[in-house]
Amino acid sequence: MTDRPQPARHPAATGLLGTAAAILYVFLWAAAFVPSRILAHSAPPLTILWIRFLLAGGALFLGARAFGLPGPGDAGTWLRLLLLGALGNAMYLGLNYEALRHLSAGMGSIVASTNPLILALLAPWLLREPLTPRKVTGLLLGFSGVLLAMYTRATTQEARPVDVLMSATGVLAFVFSNILYKRMHMRPHPVVLNAAQLLLAGVVLVLPALILEGPPHVRWTAEVVSSLVFLVVVLSIGASMLWFWILQHGEASRVSAYFFLTPVFGLLLGAAILGEPLSKLDGLALAVIAFGLWLVTRGG
Repeated sequence: MTDRPQPARHPAATGLLGTAAAILYVFLWAAAFVPSRILAHSAPPLTILWIRFLLAGGALFLGARAFGLPGPGDAGTWLRLLLLGALGNAMYLGLNYEALRHLSAGMGSIVASTNPLILALLAPWLLREPLTPRKVTGLLLGFSGVLLAMYTRATTQEARPVDVLMSATGVLAFVFSNILYKRMHMRPHPVVLNAAQLLLAGVVLVLPALILEGPPHVRWTAEVVSSLVFLVVVLSIGASMLWFWILQHGEASRVSAYFFLTPVFGLLLGAAILGEPLSKLDGLALAVIAFGLWLVTRGG
């Protein structure tokens, strides 16, 4: 049976519930900045990623088994889930974590925010989602707002071409993982799907981590354990389940526009938790992003 693009089954992701879900997802994603920074000082990035993915995937599989949920039924489904995990988790986060060793956080946010633009350009051909003038205008405004928010921060550190390319490749991998999900005609139960793609992402990262970082060496302090638990439970399990629900019920090119809010939430959380300063341009940037989102998500 071949995969084909699936139309949105419900208007949830374009209504109030879908908007709230998308904003919650982006907020949770931005909230991962603080525990990720803690782990970055205590463990090599690829090592902590495969540990995180294996723990999250294993926990979900135990839950699926406890509730009697059937596993993926055939080799083709397993292959798609392998690609889903490899693209959307192993490559996306692995390449971006490696790039952020040298890339400034501001420039990293700008590269990551090209995700909605790339997806919108590919969606008409791969997902049959129309690229209307209103959507284009909204996407460009959203990206402009990100540039505005990151302007003073992105110019404070050098952006090496190799790091920018690495981060951009990770973003492109995430875009194709979203397209792959939308094109999956027969999907396992969401818990099983998320369990499999996370577990397989962890398996994919083990060998590169051993080659590049050597045997696992993590300083298991209480702060490290609590940060890892947060990323496993809230991000890899909770936020991933939420994202797949959002993708299932809405156009990928529309819901991905909410990623423009990621650097904004990151700045606000950094100011609230870490005492990092805010720029005078941040309020204007948020207004530009909000207007762009309104244009993208209102339809037409």
